[in-house]
Amino acid sequence: MHRVVILGPQRHVVTVTEELNLLGLSGRIATITAGWQEREAEDDELSVALGNRCVNLRLHARTDDVFAQDRPLFSAHRHRQDKLRQLQDIYRMRLDHLMAAASVLMARQGSPELLEPEREDTIEQLRSLDAHHLRRIRDVHEAFETQELPGERRALAQHRAEVQGILDECDAVAIAGGHVSTLIGRMRLMDVASGMTAKPILAWSAGAMVLTDRIILFHDRPPEGAGNPEVLDVGLGLAPGVVALPHATSRLKLEDEVRMALFSRRFAPADCICLDPGNRGRLDGRSWQFTDGTRCIRRDGRAVPASPEVA
Repeated sequence: MHRVVILGPQRHVVTVTEELNLLGLSGRIATITAGWQEREAEDDELSVALGNRCVNLRLHARTDDVFAQDRPLFSAHRHRQDKLRQLQDIYRMRLDHLMAAASVLMARQGSPELLEPEREDTIEQLRSLDAHHLRRIRDVHEAFETQELPGERRALAQHRAEVQGILDECDAVAIAGGHVSTLIGRMRLMDVASGMTAKPILAWSAGAMVLTDRIILFHDRPPEGAGNPEVLDVGLGLAPGVVALPHATSRLKLEDEVRMALFSRRFAPADCICLDPGNRGRLDGRSWQFTDGTRCIRRDGRAVPASPEVA
């Protein structure tokens, strides 16, 4: 049975070892640390946590090698990234206006009979914008695949085959965090998802985010001031039905129930799962189960213990 485990950050509270033991895995573990970028190979601590039996897929280094050998593919990839950045800028501009109206309506006092339909209509506009943006992103990715035929490029095909060979020999896959855009980009280019679907997957921080249906960026406490949560990219869809929120307590204003209600209602029907250190969620192929202490942001904005009933 296919298993997916999403975990809180592992730097200070290491729980991945316990999850591996619960899965009863004794073979090698394929690791993905591409989100660490140039530090990808600095995985000694991770290797120890995984029982010194990990095989790093080196997706970041492999991508660099492919681009060094295939400059036209590098140029096409860079052109795609430029398009995606422009789309994100346009999306943010539209998002700012809708979020401003939605925030005012959510905080406004008055008759629920009058206010609630207006709130729901404004939230529906946000959902519609998010869905439109996601479609535009998919179009850009599909155009790249159709026009460039990356799977038929010699250098990339060779690396993809090597990655698939390693995955075939491993019992599970572990995906670390880091830069989420880099992580999903390298995983997508190397077509890693097709080789992971039949294996247990353990992922944390940005690694958990890329497994979901939609990658959502969020930060209520950056130095420059709170920003708007935004859809960044299409996820791999291997952890469906949830929005993964690493470092939720430090990055979100969970005490602001009005703000959190807008967050939760906007991304419904997916459930917003807080992944603080020590938190864990397990998907057994049918349903999610969450460990004690793992919280879900309800539609009313309260962060409560996650359970099958609310998440």
